[in-house]
Amino acid sequence: MTLPAHHHDWATWREIAAQPGIWRHWAEACDATAIRGWLDGLDVDAVWFCGAGSSAYLGDILASGLVTWRGLPVRSVPTTDIVARPRASLRGRPLVVSFGRSGNSAETVGTLDALDALLPDAPRLNITCNRDSALARRGSAGPQKVVLLPPETHDAGFAMTSSFTTMLLTALAVFGAGPAQMRPAADALTALLPVLETHALAASPPERVVFVGSGPLAFAAREAALKVMELSAGRIPALWDSSLGFRHGPKSFVRGNTAIYVFTSSDSEAARYDADLIVELRRQFPAATITAMGPGGDIDPRSDLPPVWGAALAVVLAQVLGVVWSAALGLNVDDPFAGQGTLSRVVSGVTLYPVAS
Repeated sequence: MTLPAHHHDWATWREIAAQPGIWRHWAEACDATAIRGWLDGLDVDAVWFCGAGSSAYLGDILASGLVTWRGLPVRSVPTTDIVARPRASLRGRPLVVSFGRSGNSAETVGTLDALDALLPDAPRLNITCNRDSALARRGSAGPQKVVLLPPETHDAGFAMTSSFTTMLLTALAVFGAGPAQMRPAADALTALLPVLETHALAASPPERVVFVGSGPLAFAAREAALKVMELSAGRIPALWDSSLGFRHGPKSFVRGNTAIYVFTSSDSEAARYDADLIVELRRQFPAATITAMGPGGDIDPRSDLPPVWGAALAVVLAQVLGVVWSAALGLNVDDPFAGQGTLSRVVSGVTLYPVAS
């Protein structure tokens, strides 16, 4: 396959390609030290990472990769769960970290409403790409800090790309090892992007696609599966699982021309299980295409980033695949659901019900 000459006109393609530059700039501009200083003064018993859709998957990656922060438990608590069952969800003294590309989704607003009613004093750290959003502008009775990402992360395309990865790296800079890893991640992606494009152009749209990995890479697989389904408007069914969990039933998804991607871990213990699964899949499914992405794999990022940081590189593979396959299917890459009225860039159609204090 080849991309059409006008592919640089696609906002989604430009936003994918812009990620290394955004990360380099943000490594200098993001004042993680000041944010950490603000966090030091908080009295909390847990850290919650909250969002909906891709923004919830950010929380999954972070919770799996970080496990704890300064001795406190770290949890992924989707805003969709909070809005549906606020009294069951909102307990204790959490630091509520909210992610949002638009920062205006119904569940974002509903979560802020629920917090105001049930945990008004809970500290909030809002990380958003939209300076005009509820996450950026709405006040709180308790301590609150807003982190505004560079405006170019406020993706114009339907699918979250630079917004997802930059919010992920921002949280890792604050709650993980600091921003020093951002530049190596940017350098690794700069070298990797041409490899991913070459791979994607050589891979025709499959009948189905599977992404698996271990630890935080399992949840990178979740985001990867969503990217392909979104950009193909559901015409390429996609599944995700952990490398070990995939055998327990989900492997029945594989048939015919299925493309299977295994995000192999730089963690030596997890890597053994990833490698065993690859051998098994290649033996059992000769008609499928099995690709390992990771250290020593078919696609090797050639970086020594920890798995939770490597998750950002892993999801870019699916971003590139999704765009190439979307174009091959004749879809509008920037709005694959154009004319259908079923999905939109910012979720709509949700009725919010009031939460009594």
